[in-house]
Amino acid sequence: MTVVTRVQTTAAVSGPITGGRHGWPFAASLRNAAALGYEEVEYFIEGTARRYRDVGNSTARRDGRWQAEEAGQAEFRTRMLVYRPADPARFNGTVILNWNNVTAGYDLFGAESLELFDGGFAMVFLTAQKVGIDGLPPVRQGLAHWDPERYGTLSIPSDDFAYDIFTQAALAVGTDRRREPDPLGGLDVRRVIGWGASQSAGRLATYLNAIQPLTGALDGCILAIYFGRGTALEVGDAVVNINAMPSAAPQNALMGSNLIRDDLDIPVFVVNSELEAISCYGVRQPDTDTFRYWEAAGTCHVSQQVQNTRQALQERDGLAGRPMDPHVNAVPMSLIYDAVFHHMHRWVAEGVAPRIQPKIEFAGDPPAIVRDEHGLAVGGIRLPQVEEPLAVNSAIPRGEGVFALLGGSCEPFSGARVRALYGDRAAFLDRFETAARRAVAAQVLRPRDLPLLVEEAGRLWPDG
Repeated sequence: MTVVTRVQTTAAVSGPITGGRHGWPFAASLRNAAALGYEEVEYFIEGTARRYRDVGNSTARRDGRWQAEEAGQAEFRTRMLVYRPADPARFNGTVILNWNNVTAGYDLFGAESLELFDGGFAMVFLTAQKVGIDGLPPVRQGLAHWDPERYGTLSIPSDDFAYDIFTQAALAVGTDRRREPDPLGGLDVRRVIGWGASQSAGRLATYLNAIQPLTGALDGCILAIYFGRGTALEVGDAVVNINAMPSAAPQNALMGSNLIRDDLDIPVFVVNSELEAISCYGVRQPDTDTFRYWEAAGTCHVSQQVQNTRQALQERDGLAGRPMDPHVNAVPMSLIYDAVFHHMHRWVAEGVAPRIQPKIEFAGDPPAIVRDEHGLAVGGIRLPQVEEPLAVNSAIPRGEGVFALLGGSCEPFSGARVRALYGDRAAFLDRFETAARRAVAAQVLRPRDLPLLVEEAGRLWPDG
């Protein structure tokens, strides 16, 4: 195990931040935080951030045991959107620190999780990358362009500094933080868990492999829909622009190349859809006392439910976005994420490790997912939409290009096929609820989600 001494933050926190052109924080939760017993408060964090460089070409190593050293400094100023329990007695002691995803050209993050609100977590959503502030051409939708009155003074010179910005934010909301002002409102913080999805998961993989051993800033980390490869420590002025990715064979550009180092002294949880399971197959690593790897059959990187949430955010915040695609995968990962939050808290707070779950089955050369008679993936976590299907949901894209790849597909069964499988609606719902209860018993779904899933399944039963 690596043994480190926690560094101290030099960053200054200011706030709460209010006002601006819109009068609310960018990408704020669609939920009524106050009705859920939470305060929504935004802060700025600023100071001097380090950038790091690789030592001895260590990032070429498959085992993830990378080494980094400081290579320069620059000033930064960015924002943290905080959700904290209004009643300190509700706080469970765990802060989820989210590395906001900026692949869309602006901040994306999951401030809709009922598990985080119901479970008494504090949530901190950090703009760690340059695109979150500056946006992407040709339609600039970063913070500074969306609301220059509120965010016009923010600046991140390069993504090279993002890793240290994340460290400084972790320390600014952690156990030994400064408290004037206090982003956590005096809460008794016991642990900080890093969380990132997609591009942000790749950033956090590099953070775990190269930076966490230097700082000890995190008490645990969750990587979601992670493609099995870290990002570079040094990129200079370059930023990720998904619109510039080649349309031919984008999966090849997303194949896994490294492990998460196995000598960390904190628990790490990777949770993937069927799509990232393909990318990670060559770098799958075993479950251990400090590592869990979950894969969910019949899911994909993006789902119809995610599209619906993003569209609601775009409409409220006045953002341009891609048109809705009704044919993308319709089995959301979000409910599994809720289970992961629950288990990660118990893991770091009580020492209760999450259950090891079955992996998706692969066969052949090159390896490909094994599929059943319906075309659904075999093995893996089995949500009720996969166990008692009304459609073939998978990571198989309907077209070419990165957006088709990320969306996978949903091919509904014909009415005749559904009736041949289940007979009538009542029989189907009985079987579906039984499958949902199995998922709850397997601890991959939270009990609160069962009635919502059954209700959704009833709406999807075909008429006629």
